[in-house]
Amino acid sequence: MKFSIGDKIILKQSGEEGVVTAYINEQMIEVEVSGITFPVYIDDIDHPYLKWFTEKKKTVSKSQPEQLPVEKHQFKTPKLAKGVYFSFLPEYKADVFEDEVKDLKVYLLNELPTTIYFNYKLLNNQQEILFSHEGKLHKFSHIYLHSIPFDVMNEQPRFHWELSDSNDVAATMQTGVLRIKPQKLFEHIHQLLLSNEPTFSYLLIDGFTPAPKKVQDDFFVEVKPKDKSKTKNKDWRTSLPHFEIDLHLEKIADNVRGMSNADKLQLQLQTLHKHLDTVIANRQERTVIIHGLGKGVLKDEVHKILREIPEVTRFSNEWLGQYGFGATEVWFKY
Repeated sequence: MKFSIGDKIILKQSGEEGVVTAYINEQMIEVEVSGITFPVYIDDIDHPYLKWFTEKKKTVSKSQPEQLPVEKHQFKTPKLAKGVYFSFLPEYKADVFEDEVKDLKVYLLNELPTTIYFNYKLLNNQQEILFSHEGKLHKFSHIYLHSIPFDVMNEQPRFHWELSDSNDVAATMQTGVLRIKPQKLFEHIHQLLLSNEPTFSYLLIDGFTPAPKKVQDDFFVEVKPKDKSKTKNKDWRTSLPHFEIDLHLEKIADNVRGMSNADKLQLQLQTLHKHLDTVIANRQERTVIIHGLGKGVLKDEVHKILREIPEVTRFSNEWLGQYGFGATEVWFKY
């Protein structure tokens, strides 16, 4: 082979120097340049010895007057704001006649013109965390997350992600879960081999939703009683809508001593009904119900109530930011 692991190389297009870090296949290798690792085609790199020899020859010849070359103006295509992606790079087994994938390298690509914060977790079918990482990713850049054995992909692990705009902390946080079915994965690999491409990608978001505008005073009017002693008994319908409700007992009651488990559950469900009535009366599009994990009794009752409300279009108990699996996200349609 023309290059071996550890060889120094130079990128033909930019003139940057680097080193070979891994072998991918007969057409591609992985290199490290300025601390960044990425795949390149072998035809796009060369050994740097000719450049070194040329530079050394120029420094020795001092008789010629120094003349700075005029740099030709090259038009650089601007990067487009495409979105944020998961990108998967297959690594093939060496010394195998047929292309057989050993593992997949997982990258996070930010093709937006803004720096983002990310929180990433890889979970198996038992909801055990196999890998997690969080941090900041600058605009039009990427980060290598980890490698995952190809055999593990047959178990359909979950790729959980949370993304937020660092320039607008009030913007809506985007979350989601990616799961690739084995048949779809084999289709991706087959297509890469046909098109001679190094990676396949999944679009996570194409941008962030702007922060919601502050509600005007004439939309949701809070009626303030003149007698301050009656503030605890004011009608909940006159309050501003809340975008989440925490049903933990310590959040909704001062003292639960002497209450049976059935009474406690009834109190939690009554609180939920009031919250949902407020949400629907104010035509909210989304809310979050925090029910915790426990034995799942409260969660099942919450989901039973949601199924009976016609305004509820869907709800989800997937991994949700700081709540984990202890909250249900609900969407409404009017």
